[in-house]
Amino acid sequence: MLGFMVNDIERKEIEYLLRREMEELLHDLGDQRIEHIVKRAMEERYRILFKLFKRFAPEKECLKYLPNKYMQR
Repeated sequence: MLGFMVNDIERKEIEYLLRREMEELLHDLGDQRIEHIVKRAMEERYRILFKLFKRFAPEKECLKYLPNKYMQR
């Protein structure tokens, strides 16, 4: 098991970066011009980012970004 210590400002910055990246992925997933195989990779990346996000964000914030709401599977 690995771990690291961050202060509150760093935690908020990490949370913000993860949120922005997930929002960008959600936006791109709605683009019909992107091929299916690329979207599958984007969905996998979203799931990984969401798992990280759950470690930093409050539960109420996590509910807004639940992957099942946006993903096909």
